[in-house]
Amino acid sequence: MSELLRNRRAWLGTHPVVADALTSAFLALAFLVFTAFQHSYSFPGKRPDLVSGIVVSVMVLSLTLRRRMPVGVLGFVLAGCVALSVLGYVPTLGPAIATLVAVYSVASHRGLATSLPVGAFGLVVYIVTMGVEGYHFWQVVSDSVLFVGVWWVGRSLRLRRAYLDELEARARRLERAREADSRAARAEERSRIARELHDVVAHHVSVMTVQAGAARRILHRDPDSVQDALSTIEQMGRTALGEMRRLVGVLRTEAEPARTELSPQPGVHDVSGLVDQLRETGLQVQLWIEGESRSLSPGVDLAAFRLVQEALTNTLKHAGPQARAWVRIQYADRQLEIEVEDDGRGLVAGLGRAGGNGHGLVGMRERVALYGGDLRIGPRSGGGFEVRARFPLEVQ
Repeated sequence: MSELLRNRRAWLGTHPVVADALTSAFLALAFLVFTAFQHSYSFPGKRPDLVSGIVVSVMVLSLTLRRRMPVGVLGFVLAGCVALSVLGYVPTLGPAIATLVAVYSVASHRGLATSLPVGAFGLVVYIVTMGVEGYHFWQVVSDSVLFVGVWWVGRSLRLRRAYLDELEARARRLERAREADSRAARAEERSRIARELHDVVAHHVSVMTVQAGAARRILHRDPDSVQDALSTIEQMGRTALGEMRRLVGVLRTEAEPARTELSPQPGVHDVSGLVDQLRETGLQVQLWIEGESRSLSPGVDLAAFRLVQEALTNTLKHAGPQARAWVRIQYADRQLEIEVEDDGRGLVAGLGRAGGNGHGLVGMRERVALYGGDLRIGPRSGGGFEVRARFPLEVQ
């Protein structure tokens, strides 16, 4: 039974209009039942009849739209109160409850620039209506204080709701940043291990090459030594093959499905997708691609993508929570220019990145230098950090 109630409450939480409609219908029915059994009133005037019952019921039922149209609902309820007062009906509990709920809704679902003047106007109309209906001075004062108190409660709940939403959003951003840092750390460790395994494989291949050369020279003079050399080559080849398997396993991420091994390497055309992914982490990134797009060699295409990826990752990690980044890719006649800038913590962050223990900046320089390009990494004028690279292209 409790599980059923929780499910229904969760469903109503996702359908607020239905919840408000049920609440309004209950209040309207309660008002009609209470009015039918009430015989004495504290104020002079016409007793409730069918007309007043319909007017008050419509006023209460209008609270169904209090979250979508709080200002319009408050105006409608106040108009109903004024109409009942002009028609001379005795004050009842239904219009007062509808007015307070509508005021609360305005304060709870609209900003201060809207809720404050609307609430003040509603208070003036409420006071005038009470004066016309014959309320005493202290009754007017007490009801006005109640009106302001309900508005204040709605305003406070709105601020608390906004604060909690901001905390949740910040927690989500921190979690995404923590995951990005974790992935970067794992990638850095895999890169270090891969370099070590590369040295081991290179050593074994060098030994195999030397042994093969020696075997070729003594092939006819000393067959027994050739047999030993071939055995050594076979053993070294098996060892190198095993190390190569380990190297490939290290470079393959644990979250990467097997089918991605056959997928093409990323390139400049994938930068927009990379930018979209970083925007989801909370980093504000703008991308410009200038010039006529042209076919790049696979190496330059991959190097350009990795450079942008590394630069934006550094921005996400070091530039601060409110940083913005700009990426510009320009196709020129003889070169491809890439600029990645951010407005983060400036020189301090830049030196921190350059002086770190990671291989990100070293990898950038190696990639750019491999294709004969130029790279500039350092603080940005006006604060922040910038990465500028130029890849020479073949003339078509």
